[in-house]
Amino acid sequence: MDNKDNISKIKIDEQQIIDNKELNIWEALIPVIILILMLAYNISKGGEIMGQYSNQFILLIAGGITAIIGFFNKVTIATMLSEIKENLKSVFVPIMILFLVGALAGTWLVSGIIPAMVYYGLQVLSPAIFLPASVVIAAIISIATGSSWTTSATVGIALVGIGTALGISPGMIAGAVISGAYFGDKMSPLSDTTNLAPTMAGTDLFTHIRYMAITTIPTIIITIIVFSIISMNIETTGNADVSELLSTIKSTFNITPLLFIVPLTVVALILFKTKPLIALGIGVGLAAVFAFIFQSDILSGLSSSNTKSIINAVFVDTEIVTDNEALNKLFSAGGMSGMLWTIYLIICAMIFGGFMDAIGALSRITKELLKLATTVFGLFASTVLSCLGLNAIASDQYLAIVIPGKMFKKAFEDKNLAPENLSRTLEDSGTVTSVLIPWNTCGAYQSGVLGVGVGEYFVYAIFNWLSPFMTLLFAAFSIKIKQLRSEM
Repeated sequence: MDNKDNISKIKIDEQQIIDNKELNIWEALIPVIILILMLAYNISKGGEIMGQYSNQFILLIAGGITAIIGFFNKVTIATMLSEIKENLKSVFVPIMILFLVGALAGTWLVSGIIPAMVYYGLQVLSPAIFLPASVVIAAIISIATGSSWTTSATVGIALVGIGTALGISPGMIAGAVISGAYFGDKMSPLSDTTNLAPTMAGTDLFTHIRYMAITTIPTIIITIIVFSIISMNIETTGNADVSELLSTIKSTFNITPLLFIVPLTVVALILFKTKPLIALGIGVGLAAVFAFIFQSDILSGLSSSNTKSIINAVFVDTEIVTDNEALNKLFSAGGMSGMLWTIYLIICAMIFGGFMDAIGALSRITKELLKLATTVFGLFASTVLSCLGLNAIASDQYLAIVIPGKMFKKAFEDKNLAPENLSRTLEDSGTVTSVLIPWNTCGAYQSGVLGVGVGEYFVYAIFNWLSPFMTLLFAAFSIKIKQLRSEM
């Protein structure tokens, strides 16, 4: 049989799903099993069995194994390279955003913006309410902007700085920020995933949002309650230490409310639907100008010229030393170079995902899960598992929505279920869990931007891991499961 008859491509919103009839389920699973075993071994050995870039090498090794399997199943090199090319094209803008976020962190540090956020935040956000307040603040910004990424790159960075100064675990803070950010990302009509999920399922945007609120609202309420309990039971540095921190920040930087013009401008640009690259670029430029105006002493102390200090802040490591040991780590930034580890991880993940898609492994695994959907609950469970699996295998939340959306759409119709059941499940299990996978583009981004490893914030990203359980709970007890039509 000709190779072209065995491999068919279905184009969905510029995403391709390849079905290879030559490939069996065990061959599709081999790269996944090897990847999981190598990553688990790497973690057990401290995460650097092959140096700093161990995870990146492991993804490439798994990709090479996938290519060998594809070769023996009549998949051409051209097909595999084409899929990798498409995957890499899809992350070009996110990579550029990551570079700009690195530059943003550096310029916002030397301009005094981040220190000012920490300074005023320490006076407003007490330890007793900090974590639940972080969830709410991140949720509001994310609903307004439609982007969890923008939320983390702006208020997320500030909240981690403030919370760290209060002596709160960075993992807890990042978990609270991510929980709020992904709640807003799910519920905002401006979010790309919130628009993509109903498109794949065959329903409209606002029907999807209203129906999604049924599981999402209880989940965020539980999240806020849990963080409130945690806040009441954690030990922090206390008011005396905060006073010392405030004094050190004030003596090191020129702190003024005028510095908030820059972050407010960036948020306003995002609200007016300015492209993220442009908005963040303006944020970097404005911060550089403000650094010359307000922090000339800081700049002159970092390098032989103020201009060189700004350039270093954009591209390489910058560290501002204070009299307080706790603030020294806080007042350091890696610039664009600090984002390279994350960017390399995303590129390697996209290469692995491209190989998996090209040989038809993603389609084969999803189809096998579909066979398990003999009951209504089984259908929901299979969809959830498919989304979780694709977030780990394809390393991309969009594929974790697109592929199950296409594959399970008819199954939901056959079970007499309205399409919003599918769109809600795609969001509850595809969108929000992407950040829990270290090599997924979302997990790599959030970890890189917030400076907190996925392993540190995983358990505290309560909203994210609780969401798929909530959607399964509602399905198990047939709570608000809308029928497509009345049963005869």
